[in-house]
Amino acid sequence: MVKVYTIASGKGGTGKTTVSVNLGTMLAQLGKETYLMDADIGMANVGLVLGLQDAPVTLHEVLAGKGNINDAIYEGPAGLKVIPSGISLQGFQQADPDRIRDVMGELVKRCEFLLIDAPAGISKDGVVPLAVADEVILIVNPELSSIVDALKTKILTEVVGGHVLGSIINRVDQDKTDIITKKMEKVLGVKVIGIIRRTPMSAGHPLPRPRSSSSFQHPPHPRLSGGLLPILSGLPIRKRRRLRSRKVSSTASARHFSGRKLNNNFNLFLVFRVHTALLTAETHDQ
Repeated sequence: MVKVYTIASGKGGTGKTTVSVNLGTMLAQLGKETYLMDADIGMANVGLVLGLQDAPVTLHEVLAGKGNINDAIYEGPAGLKVIPSGISLQGFQQADPDRIRDVMGELVKRCEFLLIDAPAGISKDGVVPLAVADEVILIVNPELSSIVDALKTKILTEVVGGHVLGSIINRVDQDKTDIITKKMEKVLGVKVIGIIRRTPMSAGHPLPRPRSSSSFQHPPHPRLSGGLLPILSGLPIRKRRRLRSRKVSSTASARHFSGRKLNNNFNLFLVFRVHTALLTAETHDQ
């Protein structure tokens, strides 16, 4: 049974795209037929990371009705199939995000895993990937702004009928993993399923630009393997609840959410909630 995971963050710059590419690569290395779709049609980065910025056909063309999905699929590292978004503003303006559901319907017929790299923020473009996924994974940095935005994304996911599998904390200091994990689980109310420590490799290791699909040699980040891949790939580590696909209209989801806009008072409430939880966790640690 195909599994669809949306990788989301709320705040930009948390390492969401890097994690998406590494997770997809590792699943492909396990022999799983894995597809990675860049749903960030406004600020696409998957193509840039994998050297596909000059791809002739991208998700932009498909969502604009000018291209076929078969022509927008490229082979990445370890056989990972990649559907990049374009980087032009004109392509972004012509793309219709409501068509993502149709594209996803085509892709799930071909793969065991579909990873969706979602856009940052809580715009309509960001709602659709949260609604169509079986599970959402939050990428969070151990800083207040990232935590608050991740909490907003979790709430939005629940509003549109989605489910958050857990969070991956990126850029954690070597000696603070246990403390950060406890605090993050308390604040977000979801399990931490992965930790990426702050190392020279996680600080930025650029991928070489490939000349062909066989040129991809960059290994996935070693800190992501461990307990995270068994959770995603279905290896017999522990029982997981059955993933269910949800028939949620993206238009209805956006309309449903429009009446629940996060206003300034709610933002202040979120900040207060995060501060309180962090202080409480700090007291318990002492």
